[in-house]
Amino acid sequence: MLRALDLAEALEAGDVTPRGVVELIVEAVAEREAELGAFAHLDLDLLRAAASRGEFSGPLHGLPVAFKDIIDTASLPTEYGSPIYKGWKPKADAAIVTMTEAAGGLMLGKAATCEFAFLNPAPTLNPFDAARTPGGSSAGSAAGVAAGMMPLAFGTQTGGSVIRPASYCGVAAIKPSFRLLPTVGVKTGAWTLDTLGLFGARVVDVAFGLAAISGRDLRVDGRDFGAPVLGVTRLPFAGAMAPEAEAALDVAIRAAERAGASVVDVTLPPEWAAAQAAHATIYSFEGAHALSWEIAHHKDKLSGILRQHFAPEVPISVEAYDEARGIAKRARRASHGVFSGIDALLTYSATGVAPDRSSTGDAACNKLFTLLGTPAVNVPGLHFAEGLPMGLQVISAFGEDHRALAAAHYVENLLMSTQ
Repeated sequence: MLRALDLAEALEAGDVTPRGVVELIVEAVAEREAELGAFAHLDLDLLRAAASRGEFSGPLHGLPVAFKDIIDTASLPTEYGSPIYKGWKPKADAAIVTMTEAAGGLMLGKAATCEFAFLNPAPTLNPFDAARTPGGSSAGSAAGVAAGMMPLAFGTQTGGSVIRPASYCGVAAIKPSFRLLPTVGVKTGAWTLDTLGLFGARVVDVAFGLAAISGRDLRVDGRDFGAPVLGVTRLPFAGAMAPEAEAALDVAIRAAERAGASVVDVTLPPEWAAAQAAHATIYSFEGAHALSWEIAHHKDKLSGILRQHFAPEVPISVEAYDEARGIAKRARRASHGVFSGIDALLTYSATGVAPDRSSTGDAACNKLFTLLGTPAVNVPGLHFAEGLPMGLQVISAFGEDHRALAAAHYVENLLMSTQ
């Protein structure tokens, strides 16, 4: 994998040029892209020209960054994974693209996604096993980083589409606190849930990238934050977990205890279980409105799974939606008690290793934290059956993104020592 922090430091020192980093990407693309299909759009000539245009100011120093293909770009098509928008080019870049370029980043290309970032699987394959899903809907972002074609890549999460594919593909990722990053110019799926997220090889890479682009003090490299207090939850309302998920959590708990960290069991409030169930109502109601034009004018070009969820015969009522919003509000209030006395929650990133390509996997471990708006980090480092990766999820209170990254970095170092 291409390590974003190491490359940025080499760029800053002059040990490598932006064009040199691009050629590393070109080599990886030539080796893996035809097999994996991580890109929706990639123009290598355009990328080379951008890398050769001169010096880059900002902390990224010319580092290329990929963007999920529901994020608007003026220089490359933005098709949202749908034939409705085949070849469409927006007039303007999304705010996150502009922010990345202002931080000295290069627009690498568009990462493949599911149709409107929903459940219809993307064409991308899992880098560890072509018969398995890379996850959804940020499939190309996770697989592209895992395959060494993208140092950093943006995705989005409305249910579990950052943390879950990161777990399946063995990379780090952060879903920041809700609205820490602007979603202006990102195709809406559900306006109270959609959250931009960032993928990288390691926790230090996503922390560095998020700090550079957001302008916040979020880096965790070269700093000792001490041992965190970790609260463990097995998400009782998320259903049964596969043996690999249970084993990953047990490995992390034992490693943390051996290292002297404080590990405590946390009892989750009943409001969280209610919010887990309310997520589907909110997503279905908001998704139907977000895609109302496509449903009204191009229903024949939508997949059956999308029509089933967002254009049912009996739509979600306003009353049911408002009730679900109230449940979500009460769950957010209850979060204050959960994080009192701990630095972060430690739990599953996914229900198991990547399943086959008939689905994008199960978001049961992620959708609550999307609804709550709390920062969540996937910690890579463990592999189980047939060498398949299995991540762990670290969550902190809303607005405590740096605390979540620091705890995740700590856990990642522990996992690396166990391998």
